[in-house]
Amino acid sequence: MIVTPPAKGAPRAEGDAGSAVYVAPAWKMTWWRFRKHKLAVAFLWIVGFICLIAAMPEFFATQDPFATSARRAYIPPQTLQLTHEGRLTWPFVYGVQGQRDPRTLRMEWADDPELRYPLRFFVRGYDYRLLGLFQTDVHLIGFADASPGTIPHLLGTDRLGRDQWSRLMYGTRISLSIGLVAVAISTVLGILLGGISGYYGGLVDNVIQRLIELLQALPPIPIWLALSAALPRTWPVTWVYFAITVILALLGWTRLAREVRGRFLSLREEDFVVAARLVGASQARVIFSHMVPSFTSHIIAAVTLAIPLMILNETFLSFLGLGLRPPAISWGVLLQEAQNLQSVVNAPWLLIPGLFVIITVLGLNILGDGLRDAADPYSS
Repeated sequence: MIVTPPAKGAPRAEGDAGSAVYVAPAWKMTWWRFRKHKLAVAFLWIVGFICLIAAMPEFFATQDPFATSARRAYIPPQTLQLTHEGRLTWPFVYGVQGQRDPRTLRMEWADDPELRYPLRFFVRGYDYRLLGLFQTDVHLIGFADASPGTIPHLLGTDRLGRDQWSRLMYGTRISLSIGLVAVAISTVLGILLGGISGYYGGLVDNVIQRLIELLQALPPIPIWLALSAALPRTWPVTWVYFAITVILALLGWTRLAREVRGRFLSLREEDFVVAARLVGASQARVIFSHMVPSFTSHIIAAVTLAIPLMILNETFLSFLGLGLRPPAISWGVLLQEAQNLQSVVNAPWLLIPGLFVIITVLGLNILGDGLRDAADPYSS
């Protein structure tokens, strides 16, 4: 009988005395289970690419996102073309030419077949600092033979002639980082306060639970209106960004704290917790080394579901003018351009940032579902 060797990186059969399953660390077994969730693996790559964009949006941008040009307002997206005169060619973009409508006086843009700008990789453009450390002018994509005033706009332009592709790349950094930082802060608060509440009980539990009930009873819209009015209009963008992140975190920890408290109430009398106390383990060690790891899968699920919620909150608040404000660039700020019906009718491409929000939120939810199942030691 011919025995087929196991695939590279996969555990060997259970009957094998040296089976990797019995000696593999927890993280490796989690990875083996996660790989079975094909959809989650696919979205892991998508979310990873979005995080890469957030880390260095300048590299993926084609133009300065703050550069304005009133003459190039509302140019529709210039899509990549793969054929020219019926023949397959290297991807390129047609130039555009504008003509004002004599009746409506609105500028109308159309492709100019005489102008072609071939797509190029690792081209030179405006200067920036990569990862905030290295001065460079190399960008991932660009277009040959395009002067600074004729660089194609892959996602069109807004009312001020700003390149939407570049602004979308920059907006990814702020929207995603607000979600990640706010969830990190709220997760620490939720685990810490929820764990203290469930482990000690008594007066400490009553105080923390009353605080949670007070925060959950506050109506969100009036609170955001009050907070928006309280933030000084003279604050720089970085201060507003920091304030929005902290506020989202301080209002987002209550649900996780309640869930952690419930788990601690059921775990504090379990045999392994009692045994840890009897051998002299400190209270901090009992909580963070024995109790918290026992429901890691639940924490992962809660965190991955909270990140999309934080992103949606930032987008929603900025869209209503209660969050970040220009000149900051986020997905919500970009969607402000499409607040009125006239903009949507005349420039529907201004809604493209909303598609990015949908893809990111969907990807994080599916990724979280896969991580939750993989981290659950009782899953098959």
